[in-house]
Amino acid sequence: MQKNKTLKSLLAVSAVAAMFSAVGVQAQTAVTSSPSQTGTSSTHPNMAGKTTKDGTIDNTNSTGMENRVNQVGDKGTPGAMGASGAGQTAAGAATGAKLVAGDQAILKDMAMADMAEIEGGKLAQSKGQSAEVKAFGQQMIDDHTANLNEVKALAQARGVMLPTEPDAKHKAMAAKLEKMSGDAFDKAYMKQAGLQDHKTVHAKLLTASKKAKDPEVKALVDKTEPVVAQHLKSAEQMPAAKAGTSSGK
Repeated sequence: MQKNKTLKSLLAVSAVAAMFSAVGVQAQTAVTSSPSQTGTSSTHPNMAGKTTKDGTIDNTNSTGMENRVNQVGDKGTPGAMGASGAGQTAAGAATGAKLVAGDQAILKDMAMADMAEIEGGKLAQSKGQSAEVKAFGQQMIDDHTANLNEVKALAQARGVMLPTEPDAKHKAMAAKLEKMSGDAFDKAYMKQAGLQDHKTVHAKLLTASKKAKDPEVKALVDKTEPVVAQHLKSAEQMPAAKAGTSSGK
């Protein structure tokens, strides 16, 4: 009888111990999970995300995604980088594209006209008599040199071989002007280089603006046209040009 009582006491103690053990496991589980609810990082090995301020786990960003974002962040915001990168790619593709024959011809004509006006302007500096003619010649040197540099840069970027000297017609005109001086030079220079050449070039630029296929070529043509128009207007207002036209020289 005594043994039965002792056995029952032991079973009762074991049951109580088992109950406390279960309560302890639940308490430990609650403690282990509480860090994620309080906003601290979880130590679970499979968690790739981060806890947010409200205690929930944001597992949408993987480590690889974070690295890519960081790489973009080194060069600026992702949006800005995307726009810049797309623009640079488009510009690079355009720069390397080969021009159609018509656009190549436009650049060659522009280069030829620039070289002719530069050479004529140099003659005006050395052979001209009036201050107006000399000033006009200097403007031709300055403006057409600047334009020729832009034509060369675009041609080089697009693989276009430009002429390196004026054509036969302008060489012959330069040789003729080289033999003149004083008032005779002023009239001949303004009639040919000032009026006729600029009328021809201006008309070609207006046509080229309509026919150009490449946007960069068209943009350069449209930039050059008003400059040539201004040159023509200045030439038309100069006394030497009027005198040369009326005399037929």
